[in-house]
Amino acid sequence: MQRRRPTIHEVAKVAGVSISSVSRALNGNTSNAETVARVEAAVQQLGYVPSQVAQSLKTRHTAQVAFAMEDIGNAAYLEMVRQIQPVLRDAGYRLLLHSTGADVEDEVSVLDSLSQNYVDGLILCPLRVTGRHVAALRETAVPVIVIGLLPDDVSVDNVRADSRVGARMAVEHLYAAGARRIAFIDGPIDTVPGEARYAGYRAGLAACGLPLDDDLVEFADFQFESGRRAAREVLTRTDVDAVFGANDLIAMGTLHALRELGRTVPDDVRVVGMDDTTLAATSFPPLSSVSLGSADRGRIAAKLLLARMNGDDSPPERVTVPPSLTIRESSR
Repeated sequence: MQRRRPTIHEVAKVAGVSISSVSRALNGNTSNAETVARVEAAVQQLGYVPSQVAQSLKTRHTAQVAFAMEDIGNAAYLEMVRQIQPVLRDAGYRLLLHSTGADVEDEVSVLDSLSQNYVDGLILCPLRVTGRHVAALRETAVPVIVIGLLPDDVSVDNVRADSRVGARMAVEHLYAAGARRIAFIDGPIDTVPGEARYAGYRAGLAACGLPLDDDLVEFADFQFESGRRAAREVLTRTDVDAVFGANDLIAMGTLHALRELGRTVPDDVRVVGMDDTTLAATSFPPLSSVSLGSADRGRIAAKLLLARMNGDDSPPERVTVPPSLTIRESSR
């Protein structure tokens, strides 16, 4: 009976490193002597023989990096692209963009397809992180950086925003401006940002001594039209003197809903958004918004990915970009 050949996954497990670290060590693409020694010891122990075909595929340099995000039309992602692209271009890489529509199947497929070596690295920005995401992230053939929150036991670099703190800042600002009936239009609650921003909204109410009123809360998508419809729902069923939108697209939809209902901003209702994109500064009236550092997150992610592609085998990094509030006419 033929003995089963050991796999690269088993080598990674015995060596206590990631699969991508094993691949780089076997191909001579890392300068970390300790990692190389651990991989060589695991190879000897298991009797692992790399596939020549796989090895040749893994050593192919594509000079391309992919960025997969929910919606390329969202200005927050465009801010990231504007920072990611020059960092990679200066290092000799082209940037490929992929819009997932926040579809889990599509995102997992992107991760699985990395074994086809069409890119040298990936920056992924998922709205949801499922068990399937986690499993795929642990098996990636090339370095991956996640923009967003990951479970602590996932050994992948990630750059995150503190949207919970940012949402609380928005509520506290509206309270300080005199608002007492502060509505919240969120994205889907089953997404990472939707859950975090709702938690921040509740924390802000508690800090201001305001009760949580379900009539003041509506869940939508992180899109303009969905935000407009959700805002109309809230504004027509209860008294509201302020609205916090979970992103600038929702807040822009809210501004349109208020105009349709004959309510003025900020005299009748104050409005604050989140992301502080170019939409916020160019809306009418100009929109107050909480910045989650989209540009900073994109730039940091690109630099982390470059380091990984160049053989950096240090422990995964968790970088949090702090929020900030820009006050404009919509909430003065």
